[in-house]
Amino acid sequence: MPEGDTIHAAARRVGAALVGRPIESIETPQRRHALDRWPERLAGRAVRAVDAHGKHLFLRFDGDLTLHSHLRMGGWWGVFRRGERWRRSPRRAWLVIRTPEHEVVQFDGPVLELMTEGRTRFDRRLAGLGPDVLGDELDERAVLRNLRDDDQTRGLGDALLDQRNVAGIGNIWKAESCFAAGLDPWRRLSELADDDLLRVVRAARSLMQESVAGRGFMPKERIQVFDRAGLPCRRCGALVERRGQGDDNRTTYWCPGCQG
Repeated sequence: MPEGDTIHAAARRVGAALVGRPIESIETPQRRHALDRWPERLAGRAVRAVDAHGKHLFLRFDGDLTLHSHLRMGGWWGVFRRGERWRRSPRRAWLVIRTPEHEVVQFDGPVLELMTEGRTRFDRRLAGLGPDVLGDELDERAVLRNLRDDDQTRGLGDALLDQRNVAGIGNIWKAESCFAAGLDPWRRLSELADDDLLRVVRAARSLMQESVAGRGFMPKERIQVFDRAGLPCRRCGALVERRGQGDDNRTTYWCPGCQG
């Protein structure tokens, strides 16, 4: 699943292509949107902003209308020069926005909806999100309060994935931030001091900011534990382990030497 760093990087690319640019056409090839009349409803409206909160991306049009996207497991935002070949099949496109210079395409996006600006503030799914780990200013007190209000028997790694606590962290950065902070992802929240919790959230923010600067990509050699089960830890040499965690059984990677 694309994590917050990937979505923020996509928002930057999409915004650079659309904000302040004349929109020539909007298409919704996916059959489920055939009757929604989005091209007609958005005709003549400029994109005034593109932003992200956690794993959610928003295209904000003039006139109080916003396209909300969540890519779930396999969606992707592509930005192409006009005439450039798309890197996924056109049959997988859900949304196509054309300017004189670019084609912005959302592929395989299971959540794509047009809503009013007001609804983006009060929609229960969106209003329930925790602070964005990549927000301009991270509200650490709110994150800490959310983690302390959570079930204190919950493992740290599982709690970091809960978007109600802090938005944007997924499986990769859960594992990498726990490693960077030197914390066992299996430790219960009750066993961790406030400073521990803030340290791991700050580590996630720093790593994800680095990824955004790399257009949502982190070089493989910078990854310490994620997807490295059975390989020696780059720091101490112990073998990296993995095991399913939480109700969703999401795979957690950790080094027993560095995070024991």
